[in-house]
Amino acid sequence: MSNEPLRLAVIVSSVREGRFGPVVGEWFAGQARQREDLTVDVIDLADHDLPAALSHNPSPKTAEALSEVSPRLEQADAFVVVTPEYNRSFPASLKHLIDWHYTQWRAKPVGFVSYGGLSGGLRAVEQLRPVYAEMHAVTVRDVVSFHTAWEQFGEDGKPVDESGPAGAAKVLLDQLAWWGTVLREGRAKHRYQA
Repeated sequence: MSNEPLRLAVIVSSVREGRFGPVVGEWFAGQARQREDLTVDVIDLADHDLPAALSHNPSPKTAEALSEVSPRLEQADAFVVVTPEYNRSFPASLKHLIDWHYTQWRAKPVGFVSYGGLSGGLRAVEQLRPVYAEMHAVTVRDVVSFHTAWEQFGEDGKPVDESGPAGAAKVLLDQLAWWGTVLREGRAKHRYQA
């Protein structure tokens, strides 16, 4: 059994102009960094221009973009997707990231931090669960969700009332740590068959 901290990739999925995702993502990453059982890598999809058109022979530009993000996904033991809700779904940029990869997601846990209007991004999360199941990933049950998110954060980038979100983050991170540890040990002992 390894005592090495789990490698958690926090994926900020929105690339929209004026996006709120980095505020939510950095807050959550800060919560995760307080734990000794995790190391955190924030992957902001605004920094990785992956095209919608998939190819077995990507162009040099696409290959370069993949070389910047694919190894980070491969090295991760667990993921947290920070997602808004766009038109009752999740951002196309996230679907592109998912579709360009396959083995990187397998037999690893995925958690969600959602934000948005009245629904708090939860409809995006519900659509992501079967997508990640198809990737042979395990989604954890509990979610951190911010309803009317722009009203929930102060100008300092922290929630106005930290107690509720911090408690929800702890539950999510505890579940990810459990699944991440069990699945990492399982992958080390037995090759996962997809």
